[in-house]
Amino acid sequence: MTARPANAHQARLLRLLRDGGPTSRAQLGDRMDLSRSRLAVEVDRLLDTGLVIADGLAASRGGRRSHNIRLSPTLRLLGVDIGATSVDVSVTNAELEVLGHLTQPMDVREGPVAVFEQVLAMAGKLRATGVAEGFDGAGIGVPGPVRFPEGVPVAPPIMPGWDGFPVREALSQELGCPVMVDNDVNLMAMGEQQAGVARSAKDFLCVKIGTGIGCGIVVGGEVYRGTTGSAGDIGHIVAEPDGRPCACGNRGCLEAYFGGAALARDAEAAAREGRSPELAVRLEAAGTLAASDVAAAAATGDAAALDLIREGGTRTGQVIAGLVSFFNPGLVVIGGGVTGLGHTLLAAIRTQVYRQSLPLATGNLPIVLGELGPLAGVIGAARLISDHLLSPA
Repeated sequence: MTARPANAHQARLLRLLRDGGPTSRAQLGDRMDLSRSRLAVEVDRLLDTGLVIADGLAASRGGRRSHNIRLSPTLRLLGVDIGATSVDVSVTNAELEVLGHLTQPMDVREGPVAVFEQVLAMAGKLRATGVAEGFDGAGIGVPGPVRFPEGVPVAPPIMPGWDGFPVREALSQELGCPVMVDNDVNLMAMGEQQAGVARSAKDFLCVKIGTGIGCGIVVGGEVYRGTTGSAGDIGHIVAEPDGRPCACGNRGCLEAYFGGAALARDAEAAAREGRSPELAVRLEAAGTLAASDVAAAAATGDAAALDLIREGGTRTGQVIAGLVSFFNPGLVVIGGGVTGLGHTLLAAIRTQVYRQSLPLATGNLPIVLGELGPLAGVIGAARLISDHLLSPA
């Protein structure tokens, strides 16, 4: 993809086509503050670039029938969501529809070289299926703070060896296309906004509870990253003063008490101390426990597993309640791998938020599970690079 929109009007047209699919000139005119003649000029210029194509006649609205316009069907975007313990890679078209998706286990602590070898291999497998000959752009999510303009991770607590690694530059050279990099939670928020439960929300929070805990903040429809890109790092808000040591070097952080790693540690303690027969059986069989084991034990009615979920949900709800009082969002989305704990976790979070925050902030506040699961991150990654490519050069 070499062409870019030449001005803000063209960028607006392209995003309308991305989010709405094939659209008639007349419908575009209804949504754009442009005269018919100016709209015709901008659409014709986009047709000349190849970014859009004519797509047949639109339905009649009386009089002469208008032509449909759509984004070029040959455009392909790569979305990569790197988590602490797995990697998801997808290919989408220009309208951000997923054409192919792969997921594989991967330990982010193996370092950027090993992880990106895996990513490139997965991208190659997707190309081999025929969904893409190459990529017009790629979006990458990583589970740590990112200096957004440069696409560089900065002192990520659970990513040894990644500090300062030039992710955007390195992958752009390997893939031969533009690359954008962001925190994985921001991309989850963008994915749910694009195709999930937050489609109609302008101001919302998206809390990801995985190995760690983070929050995507969307204000007026745009992700808020803060001055240096570290906004939303709620896993390191203190939940217990002078409490447990955290991987970030501080004590008492929320992440030290909940999230996949903390939950697995507490579950193993419950099993070894005889407080959970169900978890003890699972620990004996596998040698280790994960959040999925806690979910399975809770489903059998195991009291210790249910207590672990409720305690974690309550602590998380306390932090979210503070965010709700400060930000007054219209929606809170809960996503990430630990959401396999389901409605027991959601109920504990809701109870705490509704109890602690003022009624004016919570009276019409939905707190819901995300709809897209692992696809949220890769759709968000594709949306990230799409926003870049569909902006004026």
